[in-house]
Amino acid sequence: MKSKAQDVFEDFTPPASTDGSYLGTQKQMKATRQHLERKFEKGLADTKARLKAAKVKVGLVVARETIQLQASLPIKPGDRDTKGTGFKQYKISLNIPASLDGLKTAEEEANELGKLLARKQFEWTDKYLGKIAKVSNKSQTLGDVLEEFETEYFKTRKLTEKSKHTFSYYKDHLRRFIGLDTLLTQSEIDKRIAELTGDSAKYSAVKSLKVLKSTLNLTGFTLEHLKATQPKSQSRDIPSDEDIIKYYESFHHYSLTRSLTIRKSYLDSWKMWEWVYGMLATYGLRPRELFVNPEIDWWLSPENKDNTWKVHPDTKTGYREALPLHPEWVYLFDLKNPEYLELLKAQTDDRTSFTDINIIRVNCSSWFRRVKIPFTPYDLRHAWAIRAHIMGIPIKAAADNLGHSVEIHTEIYQKWFSLENRKKVIKQAVDKKDDMDALKEENAWLRAEVERLRKALARHQVSEVLSN
Repeated sequence: MKSKAQDVFEDFTPPASTDGSYLGTQKQMKATRQHLERKFEKGLADTKARLKAAKVKVGLVVARETIQLQASLPIKPGDRDTKGTGFKQYKISLNIPASLDGLKTAEEEANELGKLLARKQFEWTDKYLGKIAKVSNKSQTLGDVLEEFETEYFKTRKLTEKSKHTFSYYKDHLRRFIGLDTLLTQSEIDKRIAELTGDSAKYSAVKSLKVLKSTLNLTGFTLEHLKATQPKSQSRDIPSDEDIIKYYESFHHYSLTRSLTIRKSYLDSWKMWEWVYGMLATYGLRPRELFVNPEIDWWLSPENKDNTWKVHPDTKTGYREALPLHPEWVYLFDLKNPEYLELLKAQTDDRTSFTDINIIRVNCSSWFRRVKIPFTPYDLRHAWAIRAHIMGIPIKAAADNLGHSVEIHTEIYQKWFSLENRKKVIKQAVDKKDDMDALKEENAWLRAEVERLRKALARHQVSEVLSN
C-alpha cells in the first residue's frame, strides 16, 4: 500500500513510546504533526522560490489553515481606488488547504494568475471574487468514502505496521457498527448509534466516526451530542504462579489425547504454543510481540547472558529488551529449545503484515481454549505485573519491561490486584515489620552489651594501674 504520499515520511521515524495509552498516542501524534509542519514550511519556501525564479508576480500567504494568492490586481468591482493607480494588493482565497497537496494546487493557481497578469488578461471572474456556489454533495454512504478515508489517513501518518494496525481497527469498527450502506447524515448516524447495545460497541463506533469525520472534513453530521464513555474492564481471574506452572502441562496432555487422524505435519504444532505460553508467562509480553520479526538468533546467542527477548520496533510500543521475572522459568519451560524456535520461525517467516500477525495472534487464543486453559494469553501478562509488585520490583522497572509508562502501568494493572494478592503483600509487609522490630531489639541489646563490656574493660584497666 506504499504510495507517493508516504515519501514525506522517508526521513521520519515515529518516537518509540513506552506508553500504549492516550498519552503515548498523543506523543506520537505531536511528533508526526511537527514533522509535517516542518515539511510544509520547507515546501512553502521552495514553492515561493520557484515562483520568484520564474518571475511570477504572485505571492503565497497562509491564513486560516488555507493557502491564499497575493498580488497587485486591478481594482475589484465596487472597491475604491484610493491611490489612483488602478491597482491594489489583494489576497484571493480559493479554499486551498494549507497542506503539502495544497502547495501543488497553490503553485498551479499562482502560475495561472501570473500568466493572466503578464498578458493583461486578468478579470474579476466569479472564481477570483469567491462567488462560485458551493455545490452541496449528495449524501454519501460509508462505503463510498472508505477508500478515500484510507488514502487521506495515511497522508498525515507514516505507514508502519502499527499505523496499519490502528487504521484496521477504525475500518473494522465502522463496517461492523455503522455499516457500509449507512448514509453519512445526522439522522442515519444517530439511528445506527442508538441501535448499538453495549458500551464497548458504542464507544468504538463513536471513536472511529470522529477519526473519519476529521480526516475527510465531513460536515453532514456532528458527534458532539453523543456521549460514549470507555467501557469498564471486565473482571479477570489472574492465575497464580502455581497455576501457571500447572497449566503449562496442558499442551503436552492435549497431544496425548487428541484425535489420531490429525495430519502428520501438525503433530508437533502444540510444542510451539507451549513455548509461547512459557514466554508470555516468563516475560509478560503481548502475544504479538513474539510473532513480529522475532530475533531468534539473538535469543539463542551465547552473548544473550541475561536471556532478554528483543521486541521489534514495529510493535505497539516500539523496541525494548524484556527481562524474565523468574529467570529459572527460562529453563523450567525449556524456552531455549531449538526445536520450538524452528517451529516459530516456520510460523512467522515472510508473515509481517498486520493481517498475517493477527491470524497468528488469534490462533494463540484458540490454542489456549483448545487445551482447556482457564485464562487468556493476556492474563499471563497481568500475572507478570502483579508478581513484580509482590516481589517489590520498582514500578518504573516493571513498567519499562512491559512496555508501558508508570501511569498506565499503575492504572491498568493494579486494578487486577485481587484480595488474595493484597493479603499476601500485607502479610509480607507485616512479617518484614516484625523482622525489623526483632532486629531493632537485638541491636539495642547488642549496644547495651557493648556498653557493659566497655565499662568493664575501663574498670579492669583502672585496677591494673592501681595495682602497679
